[in-house]
Amino acid sequence: MPLPDAFSQALAERFGKRFSTAEAVRAHHGHDESHFPDALPDGVVWPHSTAEVVEVVKLCHAHRVPVIPFGVGSSLEGHILATNGGISIDLSEMNQIVTIHDEDMDAVVQPGVTRKTLNAALHGTGLFFPIDPGADASLGGMASTRASGTNAVRYGTMRENVLGLEVVLADGRVIRTGGRARKSSAGYDLTRLFVGSEGTLGIITELTVRLHPLPEAISSATCSFPDVASAVQTVIQTIQLGVPVARIELLDTLTVQAVNRYSKTTLRESPMLFFEFHGSPTGVEEQAQTVQELARDNGGQDFEWATRPEDRSRLWQARHDVLFACLNLQPGSRGISTDVCVPISRLAEAIAGTQEEIAATGLIAPIVGHVGDGNFHVVILTEPDNPDQVHAAEALGRRIVERALLLDGTCTGEHGIGIGKKDFLLAEHGEGVAVMASLKAALDPLGLMNPGKVIG
Repeated sequence: MPLPDAFSQALAERFGKRFSTAEAVRAHHGHDESHFPDALPDGVVWPHSTAEVVEVVKLCHAHRVPVIPFGVGSSLEGHILATNGGISIDLSEMNQIVTIHDEDMDAVVQPGVTRKTLNAALHGTGLFFPIDPGADASLGGMASTRASGTNAVRYGTMRENVLGLEVVLADGRVIRTGGRARKSSAGYDLTRLFVGSEGTLGIITELTVRLHPLPEAISSATCSFPDVASAVQTVIQTIQLGVPVARIELLDTLTVQAVNRYSKTTLRESPMLFFEFHGSPTGVEEQAQTVQELARDNGGQDFEWATRPEDRSRLWQARHDVLFACLNLQPGSRGISTDVCVPISRLAEAIAGTQEEIAATGLIAPIVGHVGDGNFHVVILTEPDNPDQVHAAEALGRRIVERALLLDGTCTGEHGIGIGKKDFLLAEHGEGVAVMASLKAALDPLGLMNPGKVIG
């Protein structure tokens, strides 16, 4: 359904070139990193302030036009797809770092600020923002999807690192949740309600985020294992022993092969763990020695260090490029990516079952994961013009999720629900889904905020 003429005219008069209905612009905002078909909005607007977001939202509310918040478009479950048309509110030009409070270790930022931009601004303060989902995502988008990534095992997710929010509701009201105090018992925890709501309850226009001291020493290491089970056992023992490791990443053999080809590395092509240790020089050394002993007991070999910053950066860049490396295994393919998370004690069982499922299908599906917190990803490669293969891949993804739920896990550790995992919410949360629907109806009775996502 095209936008009402009066609506389009009002946006054009108010925002000028910051409002567009051009096909190329709409196409960019109707495409993300998921495998779902593109779904274009009817128009795109770039606000510069909370007040301007309010103007757009109120106009959309008056004309019953859907609203889809847009960060950088790196979502993996179709979060930014305009399945019902409407207006994409691109928050990338709301990219100001409002305040950095060094002594209190927090920062106030607009939603378009990316994690790399924030960390560049923190240079010289002795602080950093640790949440690292791989992509240089916007902090507003990261909060909306409750992102985490490689550092979550030590520093937590966006849930733990967002102290407060400013949010524009569906009717244009503006609320502030939380604050800069490190704890509060004042009323409902609305901050946690909006963190992970995927734009279905309101639009985040400002965030107060927690900062952390830069570690005095950082060391990275890789270690190869005879099989995935041995690697996972090392992870379990590391966590259960209380080693404060900053990152533990698992790559199966196929993923290591992909990384070597794509990133020109020379890693041993067998299941591998990537580690990173933060702390004092002595503490880092003790952590690494403990983990090295655990790995050796589980058949680990080639425990190699990367202490120079440039070597660590090269190592972790290769890890962050895993998705592209995996897609390169089958040129022209498209990846159907899924993630699950299980209790650490069930991780070996979950991954072993997943490997059996993959082998039975004959599909190419590398496994990689932030296994320090029980989270792993599967990238199932498909030929886009082969519907039978796509169907088999989607069925495999469902079985992977179903197994995770049987093991007391979750259907998604960090990708979010979007349009891809709505069917699993009832199995995971039961009557809790009805409560979610009640909250959605109370805050967005017209169903205009990112419709079709989560429970819409």
